[in-house]
Amino acid sequence: MIDHLGFTVSDFDRSLAFYKTVLAPLGHGLVMEVTPEMTGNGSRHAGFGTGKPDFWIGTGGEATRNGLHVALAAENRAAVDAFYAAAIAAGAKDNGPPGIRAMYHPNYYGAFVIDPDGHNLEAVCHKPE
Repeated sequence: MIDHLGFTVSDFDRSLAFYKTVLAPLGHGLVMEVTPEMTGNGSRHAGFGTGKPDFWIGTGGEATRNGLHVALAAENRAAVDAFYAAAIAAGAKDNGPPGIRAMYHPNYYGAFVIDPDGHNLEAVCHKPE
């Protein structure tokens, strides 16, 4: 249903480094960058994905603050654990360590962190162990 998602960050270089680190355990990497020269308006953007960019961060407006929740699919529970560890090591704040969230369904295994701009990021695996 969603082709791609993007939001504005307050410190592009900090967020670029953060997302390179935390998306790697989920198998996503930097696919492309759009430079200020390319946009013609001074904004910068970075697209992450596994072939085409489907997760974007950028500048050029007021940073999206508080309330944005993004859940990222993980292939397995080990990837959720690795995402959480990488995020905490990269400076994220804990918002719920890896574990079963049975209130959603019996196999909902997720971890939650708060990124440098206050966004609630989640990695989730719906498969049984």
